[in-house]
Amino acid sequence: MAGRRGARSGRGWDALPPRTASQNTDEPAADGELRRGETGRGNAPGRRRSSPGGSSSTEQTESERAREICLRQLAVRPRTRVELAKVLVRKEISAEVIAEVLDRYDEVGIIDDAAFARAWVTSRHHGRGLARRALANELRQRGVAAEVAGEALETLDEDEEAATARALVDRKLRTATGTPDAVFRRLVGMLARKGYPAGVAIRAVKDALAARDAEAAEFADQIDPDALADEATEQ
Repeated sequence: MAGRRGARSGRGWDALPPRTASQNTDEPAADGELRRGETGRGNAPGRRRSSPGGSSSTEQTESERAREICLRQLAVRPRTRVELAKVLVRKEISAEVIAEVLDRYDEVGIIDDAAFARAWVTSRHHGRGLARRALANELRQRGVAAEVAGEALETLDEDEEAATARALVDRKLRTATGTPDAVFRRLVGMLARKGYPAGVAIRAVKDALAARDAEAAEFADQIDPDALADEATEQ
């Protein structure tokens, strides 16, 4: 029996000596690290070592911070390179890092101003009824180059623009009140604010009024779209 007990005390299940009370605490060893299997507080992991300079090893670099800012912006909606650059400048990212991050995004296709412009034209024309002039202004405000914007706007032809103008007028005309003259001016103004040329706007409203009722049709007969468009251009 003594031999068996001796064997157990050597390499058996009770080979390790019992832990003392001091070994059951969470106090760090002499080298500042917790003993194996122990934690600082409860189940929380021990602290990470700091780098020689004193900063945490998990601290973001400026490039990582810039990329995180860009991805948050892009999660809301597509952005142009200029829009992202403006945000990064406001966040005090250096010019060198801005160029580095945005060049990389250009390279892999995360930023694509041409695709942005095409999607913007389609969405804003069909969703808000905006004409090419208004769309060109919006693209310019978002930093899209004139050449790139022009290529995107070519996808919207004059016939489609005229059809959209007429659809906008027909929809507004259902609830419009007032004299034909007042309605005419109000609807032409609405189309002008959406970027439609005077000739397109006047003709769309004239044709819609002509199909509305006898009084509106009589008023529409007196309208000379070309003459009114020339007057609007001169003003």
